[in-house]
Amino acid sequence: MDGFPALGEVPAADDGAQTALVPSQAMPAALSQAAAAADRAASSALFAECRRQLAARTRCAHDQDLARCALYLADVRVAVGALAAEPAAWAGFTWGLVEGFKRWMLREGYALATLNRTLATIKSYTRLAAQAGALSAEQAVLIAAVKGYGRKQGRNLDADRATTRRSAKKPQAVRLSLAHARALKAQPGDTPQGRRDALLICLLLDHGLRVGELAALTVGSVDLAAGTLTFYREKVDLTQTHLLSAATLRTALAYLQHDRAGAATEEALLLGSRRGGGLHGTLGVRSIQARVQLLGVSIGLKQLSPHDLRHWWATAAIAGGTDLLALQEAGGWASLAMPRRYVERTKIANERVKLQV
Repeated sequence: MDGFPALGEVPAADDGAQTALVPSQAMPAALSQAAAAADRAASSALFAECRRQLAARTRCAHDQDLARCALYLADVRVAVGALAAEPAAWAGFTWGLVEGFKRWMLREGYALATLNRTLATIKSYTRLAAQAGALSAEQAVLIAAVKGYGRKQGRNLDADRATTRRSAKKPQAVRLSLAHARALKAQPGDTPQGRRDALLICLLLDHGLRVGELAALTVGSVDLAAGTLTFYREKVDLTQTHLLSAATLRTALAYLQHDRAGAATEEALLLGSRRGGGLHGTLGVRSIQARVQLLGVSIGLKQLSPHDLRHWWATAAIAGGTDLLALQEAGGWASLAMPRRYVERTKIANERVKLQV
């Protein structure tokens, strides 16, 4: 029906056509050579092609994880090639080395989230190395079976190594009250830095932006006439539009009129600080983190981070009656798992328990 002979059926044809269907003695060798060459080319390009598909932040995280692995291998006196680029660098890798690396990270005091993420990276690259033929399939399977640590295991491990825990990330988010949120929003409106800080805080507290999303905003991201903010969430590859809260609209209007008047739409929205309270350059991720921490100290909160303000936004949204699906969409999460954690945090565990009295 589709023009192809049925399985096992010999099509009717003349002798010349029948002869053409029989491969010559030279064809298998030529095909195997071409296939081998294709495999070599695909293997050499495999890492580069897979890395090219990753977001810049993910590539950076992979590089950090692989550098950590190379540090471990150097510590145990094992020479290694370019783990991020060469499948051959993974030749001879074994599950025992991965187990040793896991124990080394524990001993060095790395946070368990970092350890688990690094293990996932190692498994990804060893799987690619096996596909490229540089690592045996057996070892790839054994390496894939090496397990990280769950939350309960992590608590027990961290209790024993709290003094050696090595991570820039806090073990727990800083909890904010409504009073804290209001105090953070109350930045002075009579200075360029104060107006910029007020907008920065509102975008984090009222819209739950990630710090990278905030740093990437341009002047054109804000539409004062429509009262909207349009921005890109790199983590989930999604462009969103938020209706600005009253506080955000007010602070955006003041900042854009006083401090960004005449700026091109493609220019960065948030400018950096200069001595004397003026603004200059752009405000990058690290500068935003440092600024939020400083503003937190000013109201009595130590180690405050932009992500703490995102936590507050999600918790406040749940407390205000926002349903899970709406929060997931507005927050740019790929699944309901994270919004559910905010529900668990805010609910009263025994509110549906009825006692006979």
